[in-house]
Amino acid sequence: MSPEGKKPRPVRRKAAGSGDNVSADSYLDGRLLIAMPVMGDPRFERSVIYMCAHSSEGAMGIIVNRPAGSIDFPGLLVQLDIIKTADQITLPENAETMKVLKGGPVDTGRGFVLHSSDFFIKDATLNIDDGICLTATVDILKAIARGNGPKHAILALGYAGWAPGQLENEIQHNGWLHCDADPDLIFGDDVDEKYMRALRKIGIDPGMLSNEAGHA
Repeated sequence: MSPEGKKPRPVRRKAAGSGDNVSADSYLDGRLLIAMPVMGDPRFERSVIYMCAHSSEGAMGIIVNRPAGSIDFPGLLVQLDIIKTADQITLPENAETMKVLKGGPVDTGRGFVLHSSDFFIKDATLNIDDGICLTATVDILKAIARGNGPKHAILALGYAGWAPGQLENEIQHNGWLHCDADPDLIFGDDVDEKYMRALRKIGIDPGMLSNEAGHA
């Protein structure tokens, strides 16, 4: 479920280039937001955000390209008493290498797992779009530690949230570009390269962007 306990409304978007204006008939669930190079908010500079929910009631997304510093997934499992310290060496490979990211400035003490749709917990997993799901319960961390979790996953601490109309206003004022998401941009190991790759995905040369160019 989303942090507000509400499922997002059905996706209703226009036929779609990355430069389409966002309106009441064009929500961005399941798409990527890409910060414009002139983004002045340090919390979101050079960020790539996977949109989990977007409706007239607001928006919620997970930053997928900002590492959470020295926090690693095996250590987090120990901290949460999911495994013992000695058990770290027996974790499956995808648990050992799983990325822990800063998902956004809201609710930073809570973990949100973006993952492939091969894993589902009834009443806990939100199916977003194109085979991508969100689960925010400790049960998915236990499953990953046991080796029967999703094939692809990232753990984000916190999320990015917008009040009704706030994201639309930021897009209109050239704060964000948006494009189709793909699993490699969400789950790929090259976290530091995701921003440039996302821009290239929509044919953008970062050096050609300015605060006068709000859309691709």
